[in-house]
Amino acid sequence: MNFDFIMLKVLGKGGVILLIGTFIFLVSYKNSEKLFQWIEDQTFGARDFILDKCELLFFKIEPQKVTWYLMVLTFGGTALLFSIFAFMGFYKMGGLFAIIFLIFSWKIPKPIMSYLVERRITKFQNQFIDALNLMSSGLRAGLSLPQAFGLVVEELPNPISQEFSLVLSQNRLGVSLDECLENLYKRIDNEDVQMFVSSINILRETGGNLSETFDTIAEIVRERVRLKQKIDTYTAQARTQGVILCLMPIVILFVFSASDPETMSKMFSNPLGIFAIIVSFGLVFLGGFVMSKIIKIKA
Repeated sequence: MNFDFIMLKVLGKGGVILLIGTFIFLVSYKNSEKLFQWIEDQTFGARDFILDKCELLFFKIEPQKVTWYLMVLTFGGTALLFSIFAFMGFYKMGGLFAIIFLIFSWKIPKPIMSYLVERRITKFQNQFIDALNLMSSGLRAGLSLPQAFGLVVEELPNPISQEFSLVLSQNRLGVSLDECLENLYKRIDNEDVQMFVSSINILRETGGNLSETFDTIAEIVRERVRLKQKIDTYTAQARTQGVILCLMPIVILFVFSASDPETMSKMFSNPLGIFAIIVSFGLVFLGGFVMSKIIKIKA
């Protein structure tokens, strides 16, 4: 005889629900610290992550506004998406897509903010060559190192002028120049900046020609940027193909749903069809992740 049938007959429907609920409670209670830590990471952790990235982007925003934006994006967007599908009569399809949207809308701000910070660092690196040449010329003209930083602030656009302006502001407030440069490296996590900061700290202690060192660093950065641009050119086609391949199943699903909703509704009403759609979406995003790792080459 079926085990589930025996349990249902002995305990009753309420007893089975109570037993399952007790099991879930005991497991949750035993792992309560990990559970609460996970909840905090997914809520306040996401907000703090966004606030930290906004600080790196020199963008000021109140923590309460970030919380409200996250709530509106996730729950508001989910409710709107489900309402659209419900208005068309696809309740199960709407529920499925609403759950998927709820998960991804809560996760998507982190990679977006990381992308914005990486784009800022890339822009900084492209401007860094001109900054090094400008500082080298200033040092040859007899300027001090802070005065050479001031030339960068005056002559070059953001983001490099913002970063060196912050270095000078911290130095005027009494922070040592070594610590100001270390803070610059923490904000711009880049090998070129690390080499720049280390060179200044070493030459200020041991003595040496900073202008020649800056010229050498500029040449190294120029070659690295050139190599990175060449790699981006060679992998551009692969990136485009990856995006198209990931979006194609989703577009086909919407096209079939619009052209033949009666047939597609059976797929969303059958548990096997729902499971197949979930697995398909998972495989699509897994394939996209693998392709992004393959074509990502570090210069």
